[in-house]
Amino acid sequence: MLHYTGMGRLGDQSLTRAQNKTLAESRSNGVDVFLFEVHKLRTYAFGGQVELTGDPYPETQPDENGHQRRVWMFPLRLVEPSGPLVISEEAHLASQQRKAQHAQGLSDEKLLLRAQHAPSQPGRQRVETTQFVRDPHVAELAKRNASGRCQLCGAAAPFQDQRGAPYLETHHIVWLARGGSDSIENTVALCPNCHRRMHVLDSPPDITTLIAAVRRLR
Repeated sequence: MLHYTGMGRLGDQSLTRAQNKTLAESRSNGVDVFLFEVHKLRTYAFGGQVELTGDPYPETQPDENGHQRRVWMFPLRLVEPSGPLVISEEAHLASQQRKAQHAQGLSDEKLLLRAQHAPSQPGRQRVETTQFVRDPHVAELAKRNASGRCQLCGAAAPFQDQRGAPYLETHHIVWLARGGSDSIENTVALCPNCHRRMHVLDSPPDITTLIAAVRRLR
């Protein structure tokens, strides 16, 4: 079941105008309705034909300026369900990043209004991922060579795992997704904070530090 918000970005929405009227009357006006989803900018994923399952109902939502207004919600379902639409991990991450950037650009007042009226139950999306099969021996050797200390910041592992071993995470200096090898020379052990740092910043000075750390172990 999909609950589609009608058209109109500012002020109260109307059921008597443009596409809201067409969709509201789609059970009797002969107009077919199709679902497309946008997860990656300017890329449209076809979901199939949909139909109204009930009458449109009003709901209160903030408009683009953060002001509360009345919108119309349309309960829809797929005519021939074939399972949830599956999108690529790249498209999912791009969609999440775009939404995060939009939120970062809001004023404190608008951000608070959006947060206060956000759905309490998150939606779900099927995401297709590709996982690299990594060699566990290379990963374990990197952790042992680190001797319980992060090879980027030098700090001790933040805690011990269930086996009592220092908790560190393996990281490929040149990411596997970029063609890096799953080898001793390309694998280091990092604390969770530095591991996230590398995936967010991936700065050249940090890369140089990691390369030097591996070379010292030769």
